[in-house]
Amino acid sequence: MSLAPLALGSAGADVAFLLARVSFGAVLAFMGWNHITNAESMSGYAEMKGVPAASLAVPFTGGMLLFGGLGIALGVFPTLAAGALVVFLLVTTPVMHDFWAAPEDQQQDELTAFLKNVAMLGAAFCFLALAGADWAYAVGVGL
Repeated sequence: MSLAPLALGSAGADVAFLLARVSFGAVLAFMGWNHITNAESMSGYAEMKGVPAASLAVPFTGGMLLFGGLGIALGVFPTLAAGALVVFLLVTTPVMHDFWAAPEDQQQDELTAFLKNVAMLGAAFCFLALAGADWAYAVGVGL
């Protein structure tokens, strides 16, 4: 068994990239659907965090997550999909997970959520960087 990295365009790399796209995209699409279907309770939390017009912002950001997640998973408009996720994560992470301003008993939970979002932001940047390449096993609709 070789420990050499998979070459881009090889069957192994294409399947690994597909699995990365589907797992990442499906989780974010689910989060977006959750924003939309639970908008009322999520809006209350967003208001508590100081988000202006939270009742509009929550479904809007849910749409960003749903579009971005499905776009990455399916390979549809990957530049727009990854860009939507990058913008969402850049804006919402410090606003919604401000661990430095949280009460001491909530700091660890907020720090964990903040770091999770930073990790997802890194993945979203990777998908954005690769958006111009041909994605195997993708619907292949783009700009």
